[in-house]
Amino acid sequence: MADAVTTQTIEDGPRNLVMKFTNVSDSTGESEVVKVDVSDLSTQPRTGAACTSVTVTGIQFSTYNMSVSIFLDATANVLLTTLPENYSDTLDFSDFTGIPNNAGTGVSGDILFTTNGAAAGDTYMIILKGVKNYG
Repeated sequence: MADAVTTQTIEDGPRNLVMKFTNVSDSTGESEVVKVDVSDLSTQPRTGAACTSVTVTGIQFSTYNMSVSIFLDATANVLLTTLPENYSDTLDFSDFTGIPNNAGTGVSGDILFTTNGAAAGDTYMIILKGVKNYG
């Protein structure tokens, strides 16, 4: 069996991206699972350019009995943050330009999740907000 996961795209506009992710674990957990695949995002409507990365401007989350590590995908993935277990909070990076996806060699622009310490019945809910980048 596998964890029961959902991904909901709330906004995929020319500039902004808002996505909601949930997981109810069966203890399998997730390991560097692609949650934001930039190749699946809408293109820039005026030019048709593909989205190449997302600058993270905020994360709202709630975890129950597991933590979640968020990575920027590259040849050697780069840790963006770890959301602690049994915690709810809002991380707001909008006072500055946000956290860019500058993961280095082999950067794909994708964002990955890994659950840590997941047992059956553990959960998370994450809302990720960002600004889309093109070319």
